[in-house]
Amino acid sequence: MSLLTRIRGPRDLDRLTPGQLTALAEEIRTFLIEEVSKTGGHLGPNLGVVELTIALHRVFDSPRERILFDTGHQSYVHKLLTGRQDFSRLKMKGGLSGYPSRAESEHDMIENSHASTVLGYADGIAKANQLLGHKDCPVVAVTGDGALTGGMAWEALNNIAEAQDRPLVIVVNDNERSYSPTIGGLANHLTTLRTTQGYERFLTWGKEALQRTPVIGEGLAGALHGAKKGLKDFIAPQGMFEDLGLKYLGPIDGHDITALESALRKARGFGGPVIVHCITEKGRGYHAALQNEEDRFHAVGVIHPDTGLPVKSSGKDWTSVFSEEMVELGRERKDIVAITAAMLHPVGLADFAKAFPKRTFDVGIAEQHAAVSAAGLATAGLHPVVAVYATFLNRAFDQVLMDVALHKLGVTFVLDRAGITGTDGASHNGMWDMSILQVVPGLRLAAPRDADQLRAQLREAVEVKDAPTVVRFSKGAVGPAVAALGRIGGMDVLHGSTEAVVEGEKRADVLIVSVGALAPICLEAAALLDAQGITATVVDPRWVKPVDAALPGLAAEHRVVVTVEDNGRAGGVGAAVAQALRDAEVDLPLRDFGIPQEFLDHAKREEILAEIGLTGPDIARQVTALVARLDVAQTVEA
Repeated sequence: MSLLTRIRGPRDLDRLTPGQLTALAEEIRTFLIEEVSKTGGHLGPNLGVVELTIALHRVFDSPRERILFDTGHQSYVHKLLTGRQDFSRLKMKGGLSGYPSRAESEHDMIENSHASTVLGYADGIAKANQLLGHKDCPVVAVTGDGALTGGMAWEALNNIAEAQDRPLVIVVNDNERSYSPTIGGLANHLTTLRTTQGYERFLTWGKEALQRTPVIGEGLAGALHGAKKGLKDFIAPQGMFEDLGLKYLGPIDGHDITALESALRKARGFGGPVIVHCITEKGRGYHAALQNEEDRFHAVGVIHPDTGLPVKSSGKDWTSVFSEEMVELGRERKDIVAITAAMLHPVGLADFAKAFPKRTFDVGIAEQHAAVSAAGLATAGLHPVVAVYATFLNRAFDQVLMDVALHKLGVTFVLDRAGITGTDGASHNGMWDMSILQVVPGLRLAAPRDADQLRAQLREAVEVKDAPTVVRFSKGAVGPAVAALGRIGGMDVLHGSTEAVVEGEKRADVLIVSVGALAPICLEAAALLDAQGITATVVDPRWVKPVDAALPGLAAEHRVVVTVEDNGRAGGVGAAVAQALRDAEVDLPLRDFGIPQEFLDHAKREEILAEIGLTGPDIARQVTALVARLDVAQTVEA
């Protein structure tokens, strides 16, 4: 029986010898490579925290002593050590989440998959423990992998440091990376700490030498210990942490279980806030990951475990289309600059950075700062393009509203992974942006339906100089081009007549307002309705905010209006269209199809769309029922 299969909970680790612990670490790495290569997932970060996670569970008594991960993508080893060893459906419907999940285990306290939050949680839990009299119950916050570049982490540190009697252990997993190599002043500081360990060797040598000196040796050794802070500042300036009032231990070899346990036990016994600085290697033990300088296999799809190469190509994706067009725009316009929040490759800005390194800015995991910095760049005469995942724009809402829109600045926000993303779960579905952005005065929002429209609408967006613009697109492969039959106002007609109608006549029974990548679904619904004798017009507004001025008039030429969007139903495009119809005194039945305001479980995008009724047949079925009720009502009236 392998060592790993004998681990059903953290206390099973207590019985293992040092040699067995080393063997267990190798077993875990082999397991992760074999299993995650079949399903996809966050492989590199977890290969780097194997020994660290073993040491954490050896020293701390989870779940009584709470171990929190930031971000949660580095919790796979934690799952294995807490009895969750079936990775066959990782990130799939009915399988394990790719992040901590309270529904899975009592060992998962928080489900944080947005970075830089764990220190805030830990601060609150430590305060609660103190107020409730839970003594000798330290809180452990595992941060790093880029999370310390986020401003929230430093806001929390400021509060954590104020109370020296709250036991809180901050484990900094320092692998020099977030997705890609971590940048910024803090990263440089940690690099200094990593590379100047001479003070530890000096202190060890000095203490041993002096203690061999009779009578005066012990006294001098004590004096040397007292001078340690000053010596550290001179040889390895980690004073930033200690100046905040935080005890600092490290740097520690994050792959030496014995050294890790020793440091963690010292931190546990301190009784106050302590930082344990651990040096780890992202992708450790997997040659293919270590050779991948882009992100050390931060997140992978299904790959060949031996080579690390994808099992199959998924075709051209939305991100690569954006990437190509950004490079073209960069060549044409010297005022175009790009901003990313620690996700240069995932959001498609790597090629732009390669072509225009001085015009590319990685601000770390700090979306708020990205938006305000973009406002500054625009104020000075440039046109910034800020590329983030749609779900992460939530963090920068106030800055979009008060720092960009209020000042009428030309900043373009490009939202990757908008709508249902699926396998990363509730936190990564980009289902909020078209709702929260509706309230921003002057903002214009585009939802391209295909690659051609993405290129065109990105170009239209960067031409706007006096207001923020947003271009959002889906995750994964981009489908075939969806041709327009003509245009009414600024809207593309995808199905139905584009000819003017005689006053008083109806163009068709149903007007379907199709938003973004859901155009094929809307066209399928229209075809099904046509087959039942219910005529339909399908339009793509292209720019969904503001509502096209021609839409109310077009709606009046139909009996029913339907909106279909890959966004939450509350306050989304459907709500905006309804408001526009009311304002124009167009009184028609309206049905809005979108994402329910729920935190959706992880599953494939197609599975989730089917579950929530965002398919052609589901839409056609409900619209058919609505039209039938209207027919009955008209018959009764007649």
